[in-house]
Amino acid sequence: MKKLWLAMSVSALCAANVQASEWGYEGAHGPEHWGAVSPVCAAGVNQSPVNIDDAVEAQLAPLAVHYAGVVTSLTNNGHTLQASVSGNNTLSVDGKTFTLQQFHFHTPSENLIKGHQYPLEAHFVNADAEGNLAVLAVMFEVGKENSALSQLTQTLPKKGQSQLLSNAFPVNDLLPQLNDYYRFNGSLTTPPCSEGVRWFVLKQPQVLSAQQDQSLMQVMGHNNRPVQPHHARVILSNYTRDH
Repeated sequence: MKKLWLAMSVSALCAANVQASEWGYEGAHGPEHWGAVSPVCAAGVNQSPVNIDDAVEAQLAPLAVHYAGVVTSLTNNGHTLQASVSGNNTLSVDGKTFTLQQFHFHTPSENLIKGHQYPLEAHFVNADAEGNLAVLAVMFEVGKENSALSQLTQTLPKKGQSQLLSNAFPVNDLLPQLNDYYRFNGSLTTPPCSEGVRWFVLKQPQVLSAQQDQSLMQVMGHNNRPVQPHHARVILSNYTRDH
């Protein structure tokens, strides 16, 4: 399944037709040149990330996120730090069940919320049986130390290496409350920039310490694709609790 393969290689982990060496975040391999790697990166009209502004309030169903599994390892693929998971981790939406494939990080955040860029954004990449993708995005703001992140990044792998966690911890520990979110149609934020991805950006951020932020930035650098035009898309915002 082509789409399912994309779910597994969303961060270009040894992708056969999108070699990691062909794209990056600066210079001749930077985002403005990704169209040479995959034409849809330049020609697509539903590209991610976006600046979430002028969202339309809508009666959206609560997010049915059931991440009951654990985080088992962390890989540095040269573009991001990507975590592997095991167990039963599902997201149910639109009558479909999506299974968590992996999650990874961007420093600083790729999506903006009303023009605000967060120091860190996590993308939880889910796929259904047909290979359709749904990404749950979690923002992180600087505050107190995040204990789950501490467990995950206790030993940061070098480029091209993976690190098994000495103690697996629940995937759910990295999530904030799920009540409020934005939804829009988008794409992968790395080549091949494939579209048709359901995006769910949580409004409530998690926290991390300034030291954690600095450590992650030192390893990943600035690995955020610039925001893309909305074109004809509408960004939906579920009703807040005070409605």
